[in-house]
Amino acid sequence: MSDVNVFAGYPAWFFVVMYPIVTWPFGFGALAVGALLGTVPAFIVTALLGKPLIARLRRASARQTAYEDAPETHQVKTGTPTMGGVLFGVAPVVALVLLPSRATLALAVLTYSCMAIGAIDDLAKIRGNKNKGLRALPKFGLTGLAAVAFLLVAGPQPMVFAGIGPVAPWLWYGLSVCVILATTHAVNLTDGLDGLAAGTIVPPLAVLVCVSAIVVAPLGVPLFACATIGAVLGFFVYNRHPATVFMGDTGSLALGGALAGVAILSGAQLLLLLVGGVFVAETLSVIIQVASYKTTRRRVFRMSPLHHHFELAGWSETKVTARFWLASLVLSLLGFALIARSA
Repeated sequence: MSDVNVFAGYPAWFFVVMYPIVTWPFGFGALAVGALLGTVPAFIVTALLGKPLIARLRRASARQTAYEDAPETHQVKTGTPTMGGVLFGVAPVVALVLLPSRATLALAVLTYSCMAIGAIDDLAKIRGNKNKGLRALPKFGLTGLAAVAFLLVAGPQPMVFAGIGPVAPWLWYGLSVCVILATTHAVNLTDGLDGLAAGTIVPPLAVLVCVSAIVVAPLGVPLFACATIGAVLGFFVYNRHPATVFMGDTGSLALGGALAGVAILSGAQLLLLLVGGVFVAETLSVIIQVASYKTTRRRVFRMSPLHHHFELAGWSETKVTARFWLASLVLSLLGFALIARSA
């Protein structure tokens, strides 16, 4: 498969209308067209599938068990259907139908592989009736295999980091695997409040759509990112506060894989540290908390990940979520400005 013309199969008038939009500067054209072709259909399909899926999850007793050490306010979330992240599986289908290519196939492989790992984890928690699934080592090992499979399917890539230039192959591939491992589990840590992970991931994905156009990545990359945004927004219809379904590890690992894959195929591995800054902060808060407690028996934060720290400081769940969304938007815009300036 190759990245064929995204307009193939559409009438001539459609090409005439869309081509001037695609050529908008700084990747805005790719974002606009991608939103029309990928985001809108993915949103509609996901939103329509959400209600019957929630009913099915309830019948299957796929229910969330609140983490024992989570803030007391989270205990009311016990019993809410989980594994709703299977809805994110709509995005790869939309992308592959619109533009079957090696890039979209590779991103689909990564997303579905991470989703499967998350589903195994969720099922273990549901069967055990407690918030303990796969251990960390098997989880990371399986994610590492998914990363290798993704890179093999994606095939040879330009050994370039956006805004920096060519790098050694060992560095490009090594960092790419690390990006997948880190991003999937960072998004997983962030998924702790209604709508938090879903809302936080949209700005980085939107910026990566623009970046992929600026660096002339395969057409399947921005289209896949736009379809993922649509699926996330469709899921958000049911995940906004108070959530009627949770994405579970099924969804958070899938979203992390999609975000990492889009960044890698856009050469934006390093940029992800900035545009995904909220995910970085959440992960660092856990690392710092664990390291501090093990070495000094003192906690740096009231609780980790970081969003729980603010909850225990007296912020409402919706306030924490809104502030984190805003932080994600600001960091993503800073990342976009950095790449646009060097383009």
